[in-house]
Amino acid sequence: MFGHVLPELKMGLASLFAHKLRSLLTMLGMIFGVGAVVAMLSITAGAQKQMMSFIDQLGVNNIIVDAHEAVDRNELQTVRSVSPGLTFRDYRAISENVQNLVAITPRKKFKPQKLLPKTNSEPPTLIGVYPNFVEINSLKLADGGRFFSEDENRDSAPVCVLGEGAKVSLFGYGDALGKYVKVNDTWLQIIGILKPQAGSDADVEGVQALNRNNMIIAPLNTVMRRFEDQTSYLKDEIDGIYMKVQPNVDSIETSNVVTAILAATHKDAGDFTVTVPAGLLEQKKQTQAIFSIVMICIAGISLLVGGIGIMNIMLATVLERTREIGIRRAIGARQADIVRQFLTEAVLISIAGGLIGIAFGFALSQIIASTAGWATVVTTSSIVIAFGVSVFIGLLFGIYPAVQAAKLDPIEAIRYE
Repeated sequence: MFGHVLPELKMGLASLFAHKLRSLLTMLGMIFGVGAVVAMLSITAGAQKQMMSFIDQLGVNNIIVDAHEAVDRNELQTVRSVSPGLTFRDYRAISENVQNLVAITPRKKFKPQKLLPKTNSEPPTLIGVYPNFVEINSLKLADGGRFFSEDENRDSAPVCVLGEGAKVSLFGYGDALGKYVKVNDTWLQIIGILKPQAGSDADVEGVQALNRNNMIIAPLNTVMRRFEDQTSYLKDEIDGIYMKVQPNVDSIETSNVVTAILAATHKDAGDFTVTVPAGLLEQKKQTQAIFSIVMICIAGISLLVGGIGIMNIMLATVLERTREIGIRRAIGARQADIVRQFLTEAVLISIAGGLIGIAFGFALSQIIASTAGWATVVTTSSIVIAFGVSVFIGLLFGIYPAVQAAKLDPIEAIRYE
């Protein structure tokens, strides 16, 4: 077998190198096509990775209720005429009536007006939650630290846990455990530091996850009793509820029960949102699949153009090598040998174009990531798909010229000028 393949490979390479510029121009379609496929798939893979980190941050088994708080007195009066806003009563109603909950906590957040130590970065958000917040969100703490306890929440203890970003912006990269941070007029002792958390800079379906790297987390009772916002009259009693359902329970169905409970007291005021990360993930997967198909189709057009270029140049090659084909047939070459010879040349063009295209696609994805700020991930599967398609295109579009060459009459081919 290799007795036929190796000479044909040598002949194919010799033919390509004999016409370097023409071979390169023929490859351009494949280079751009493969590069486009790799780059497009890297964009979709990057977007999927970003979405997965966002969903992981929200928690796949979680349900999150967020309050839509009023921005001025007029809006507040309109909403309060039908709804009391998000309250501890809602929290208790959900706790008592929703089955299969692993844990649930209310949330109250503030944007600090004053901070010591001072920071030039974005001020961290202060949130008050119950101790089970760490279980609901699967938070990991750095060595030596801990989360606050039920007793500390009951006693409104002045303690807190910092996100990694908040710790760095307030205290730098040194040790912050045991130190104090002054939030507004209250000193809080730092008892724990969160390990770096996955984050998302973008809203997804109108829902924005809190940046857990830039948070000060304190006991809920501490926040409720020791802090007061200047615009507290516009705020709901609590502004969020986190809950985690058991792994084998459908969180979407559970969220429908939560929505029904809240709708009964809020009377369709539209002042809350129920977010189900599992539902968001499913929607995003469907959207991502459609987006990937469209992107691949667009990139596939470039590959198609490249294939047409290969067919065109191979037909021209057959024409200018008619005498050579006639001589080969006259000395005993079969039609299958001629077909194999020209198919080998077509596939070599697509292989060379595919390899250069992979490098081009990788470079293109890096350029897109640095200039557009998009997350791009070049995966092994995208490289295999792009390269495999390029070889297939070369094979497909090389068949017709190869068959035409094999069909030439040997006598007429030798006499061809």
